[in-house]
Amino acid sequence: MPKIVADLQDAGTPRHRRGRRITSSLSEINVVPLVDVMLVLLIIFMVTAPMMQRGIDVTLPASRRAQAITDDRVFVTVPITYRTDHRVMLGDESISVDVLDERIRQTMLSRTDKDVFLRGDGAIQLQELVSIMDKLKDGGVQNVAVVSADPVLPRR
Repeated sequence: MPKIVADLQDAGTPRHRRGRRITSSLSEINVVPLVDVMLVLLIIFMVTAPMMQRGIDVTLPASRRAQAITDDRVFVTVPITYRTDHRVMLGDESISVDVLDERIRQTMLSRTDKDVFLRGDGAIQLQELVSIMDKLKDGGVQNVAVVSADPVLPRR
């Protein structure tokens, strides 16, 4: 029996521990550096995000009462049917948008002011109005004014 006790006492010595080394594989990832990097990126994005949302400064038009437009002006009206037949009204005459620039050029030859008033239906998209404005500019128009209805004023 004393021999067993001696073996138990010898088992606790450093000499025997070196021989029985238990190795474990590194199966965990140290997340502290990952969290540090993510916090730095979060701060960078929080600082730069408001700078990236900056757009183009646009002065939006305000509708107000103005003097009535006289009848000697040139009006181009874009009805809602423009989407299907691509026809606009030049004055009281319905014409195709393909010949609009030539008809405007003929109209502008005898005029001193090269201004056209563009009236569009409320459901017409902005891109459609811009394409018609391009046709008018190709026809020699200097200024294109977009006509809108008078605002409904609140009662006092």
